[in-house]
Amino acid sequence: MTDDPYAEKPWLKHYDEGVPPHIDYPKMNLYEILDNSAKEFGNKTAIWFQKRKISYKELKDISDRLATALTEMGVEVGDRVAIMIPSFPQFILSFYGILKAGGIVTACSTLLTEPELAYQLNDSGAEVIIAWDSQLEKINNIKDRTALRKIIITSVLDYVPNAPREPPEIAGTMQFLNLINRTKPNPPEFEIGPEETIAVLQYTGGTSGLPKGAMLTHYNLVSNCIATHTLVASKLEWGKDTGLTNLPLFHIYGMTVCMNVLLYNGSRIALNPDPRDQKSLFDIIRDTKPAMFPGVPTMYMRLLERADLEDYARDLKSIRFCNTGAAAMPPEVLHEFEERTGCVIVEGYGLTECSPVTHSNPIGGLRKIGSVGMPLPDTEVRIVDSDDYTTIMPISSEGEIMIRGPQVMKGYWNKPDATAFQIKDGWLLTGDIGKMDEDGYFYIVDRKKDMINVSGLKVYPREVEDVLFEHEAVENAAVIGIPDPKIPGSDIVKAYVVLKEGYKESEELVSELREFCRKSVSPYKVPKFIEFRKELPETLVGKVLRRELVEQEAKKAEE
Repeated sequence: MTDDPYAEKPWLKHYDEGVPPHIDYPKMNLYEILDNSAKEFGNKTAIWFQKRKISYKELKDISDRLATALTEMGVEVGDRVAIMIPSFPQFILSFYGILKAGGIVTACSTLLTEPELAYQLNDSGAEVIIAWDSQLEKINNIKDRTALRKIIITSVLDYVPNAPREPPEIAGTMQFLNLINRTKPNPPEFEIGPEETIAVLQYTGGTSGLPKGAMLTHYNLVSNCIATHTLVASKLEWGKDTGLTNLPLFHIYGMTVCMNVLLYNGSRIALNPDPRDQKSLFDIIRDTKPAMFPGVPTMYMRLLERADLEDYARDLKSIRFCNTGAAAMPPEVLHEFEERTGCVIVEGYGLTECSPVTHSNPIGGLRKIGSVGMPLPDTEVRIVDSDDYTTIMPISSEGEIMIRGPQVMKGYWNKPDATAFQIKDGWLLTGDIGKMDEDGYFYIVDRKKDMINVSGLKVYPREVEDVLFEHEAVENAAVIGIPDPKIPGSDIVKAYVVLKEGYKESEELVSELREFCRKSVSPYKVPKFIEFRKELPETLVGKVLRRELVEQEAKKAEE
């Protein structure tokens, strides 16, 4: 075996026409993406929000004004500035304004609890936060436990048609709109080394232990934006099309795919702050006719719950492709959504530490259902032994996914030990178990840490979950391992099931589901316990929190 059995990169022959194996990425500040598009598409609409249109020229002007204001209040190159805003125009304006001031963006989920917010602000060292005004009480409650010295607040009404010109000031804060209106654009001039300078401090979801801040450089994010754009360029007309932003921009998936890539393309960004509001979703699609619909599996699952989904198929005709990531897409969900809507879903893969995109199925070429596709240009991938990363696994064998490429983070903020543990000679250990087929298509098996140990035998939750999804009664499912009281160090497989409307919980259904699983998986993988739930704990982007289920089981055991 050679040092790198995948040196020939078998996936290259399956790239769509026009997707190159290598790209010469410009070494520039991330905000230059906006500046370049503003030069080329100045009067075209950059942002569509509640029927309000913001042009590229206006977007650049406002971000320049904010950069000037931040500089005047003492923000210097390298300072961290937090954003805590849903998918409103103000997130995009703030993001680029911070970069233009030389600052580092740290995006905070609006779902963070007070302790979680205090942790992120303290860990990042942010002294300024730009936040949705509905989060003000939360911020004020933890302010004294942080280094915050400036709070800029904004309202959902600031950038809607007929918005108030001067929102009333609130003690201890500054109003975003008033700050912009009274500041003339004069952003500072500075030089950076894009390959080393951090643009975004993006915190991981904290699936194990406390969240860590992934240091994403300007080069990481610019290269990932451009490489991702090459995959969709054939389906997005330069400077003309609309992309639906149906994901939170404070999540790295939304930040890159729904913001940076669309701005790079000169597209119109149609903002949908609440993807769970399906009426609003369909209204936006009807009004803006987007070419791209980004989503996550639970979003497609919820749409499938609608008996009238086919009635909206006409409005979906503008959509040239849907994409999905952030969590495993059950094949049954993908097939049903495509059959009922006529839309094509392209599955991909990425992670915060990779800015985030690393893999995607081709938009026009061979799409393999159940696969996350092939590595992006300039992205190298290995499957290594999950216990020894120096041992490369042969084709079709399972192991941990290891990635090297221009999008791989610089490391974790103030955590050299965690960085050294995760990055080996430039290769990132992802913590995901996967495999590669002979064509160079990759498949995610599961998270390494979620593996269930049944008397020494491996059980990957996703395999069992995918079987459960095939049953006609199952709406959603999650599988975990709980400690076996009779065998120390061994687990018992437990499944949590959400039923579709019209099905009732019963012991007979439990037995039926177990028997259904036995037809597809080995006996030791069949859930010993099945618990019905009305809903499962999820992140904002629809990833089921297995960790929370494990914690709930641990509390039960203590009681």
